[in-house]
Amino acid sequence: MTEHLHQWLEGYVKTNCSQRTLDGYQSIIERHLIPALGNIQLKQLHPQAIQAYYGNACEKLSARTVHHQHRVLFESLKYAVRQGYLGRNPAELVDPPSPRKKVMRTLTRDEVEVLFKKAQGNYYYPVIYTAVSAGLRQAELLGLRWRDIDLDMCSISVSQVLYKRRGVCQFKEPKTEHSRRRVAMTPKLALFLRGYRVDRELLYLELGKQLTLDDLVFASHEGEPIDPCVLTHAFTRTARQAELKGVRFHDLRHTFASLSLLQGAKPKVISEALGHSSVAFTMDVYSHIIEGMQEEAMALLNEVLPAGKNGVSQQNNANLTPKVDITALVN
Repeated sequence: MTEHLHQWLEGYVKTNCSQRTLDGYQSIIERHLIPALGNIQLKQLHPQAIQAYYGNACEKLSARTVHHQHRVLFESLKYAVRQGYLGRNPAELVDPPSPRKKVMRTLTRDEVEVLFKKAQGNYYYPVIYTAVSAGLRQAELLGLRWRDIDLDMCSISVSQVLYKRRGVCQFKEPKTEHSRRRVAMTPKLALFLRGYRVDRELLYLELGKQLTLDDLVFASHEGEPIDPCVLTHAFTRTARQAELKGVRFHDLRHTFASLSLLQGAKPKVISEALGHSSVAFTMDVYSHIIEGMQEEAMALLNEVLPAGKNGVSQQNNANLTPKVDITALVN
């Protein structure tokens, strides 16, 4: 299994998945799968051995963590089937632990106002404001260049992302065609970024430089990439100061989606803006919001449709009334 897992990482994951995904899979394989299953021959890996491993792992790890391990093992074995190494995926015959679905944290409109008020004056306020207004991932925001921003057409093109690997910030193309996309901006966001660009131009002049289209939109004072960890910690501090408990930077993306849906945006439009692989995935992630919109939708429909009227007259009603023989009932 050790050889197969390494081959899968190099032959498939490395070329088809993002660097972050590769790092995550590699960590699971090296820390968990190889120590437990590495000595077993690929063709000798039976469902019973996998099920026993999950049972032992659940004694020390959460169901969610073990479920992640199952996904990695399952995908690696599916690759083995496609390559002709196995006739069937043994992980298909195993019942992995079912993790509890995480409760999504989204901000209300009032909470967004509180966050913005607390973040104003903070160096990272522009990226926070843009995250809520456009719904981009953190890596996408930190990879934006001014050439990706069309202030006249109110659009953002996602063409590269910033990730951190082994302490070094690196740029890479988005991992899927859906991630490489154009996102429409609100006029308010376009106006905000126009003013923000003027501020950046003045800052660069003070440094003896000139802002170019290839410069990052969100960067350090010196124009260098912002460390994702630094931004995450800075946002966490701001959220705590705003007394918003349990809010992560990624929740700003969820907030964009939830507020847009609640304002009547179509799921397909939001799915495209978020760069999701399918509308079905978007509807599954935000199902609790979409379900909550049913009452509002029925209220709107109630205003549009005319009130129903009985289609039969008094005379017709009389004709429809069944003739009952009272004497028959008495007898």
